[in-house]
Amino acid sequence: MAYLNANIPTTYAQIRREYLYDLKKHHGEVEDCIIFGLTSLGGRAILFHAIMGNGAIFYRLPISAFIQTGFRPESVPTRRLDELELWNCFSYYPTVTHWSILSAASGYYFGKDKKKHHGRYLFTVDWGHPDVNMLDTDHSEIPQEHKCAHIIALDDGNFAAQPNNRCIWDLPSFTVKNNIPDWKVQTNEWNVEDSGKWKTQDTDNFFYEIEEKK
Repeated sequence: MAYLNANIPTTYAQIRREYLYDLKKHHGEVEDCIIFGLTSLGGRAILFHAIMGNGAIFYRLPISAFIQTGFRPESVPTRRLDELELWNCFSYYPTVTHWSILSAASGYYFGKDKKKHHGRYLFTVDWGHPDVNMLDTDHSEIPQEHKCAHIIALDDGNFAAQPNNRCIWDLPSFTVKNNIPDWKVQTNEWNVEDSGKWKTQDTDNFFYEIEEKK
């Protein structure tokens, strides 16, 4: 698990140039970039790192700073950061995973505007804590509070970061049902050693016996 910074699958994109000037000028302009990494600060939006065509690198920009390559900036709707990314980072320890089963998947997420926003899967960011002496103050390991962030290339040219309970994916050979699940939030902490109902045999046998407590 990385601390603070993590590599991500390299993503060719365009950066909205106003983000390179602290939102003060160059609105409506873009330049090519490659997004190559991210920073995770607890309680902040996911922040991305990009290298420009001149070789300069700009760190820690939100997902709203980027649009996909091949899109004209005037054709890509400007969306608020909180519309594109629902939750902040849950810790300083991000893990980046490219789930193979979703590598060719398209789908959509339910936005704050009550609409479906279609796109294709890129990769996933998840969080945890590597040291039991660190209090999990940002809930990354509390079952009902945990969220991941699936990074999605939207059909409108934007990128988004959305959790599982906002996304529906399309695997044509399997996802043949057309209903939204009515599942409940998972609140259990699954533990195979907390029952207090069994113990191991008190010997040096390699294949020891397991006994039920009376």
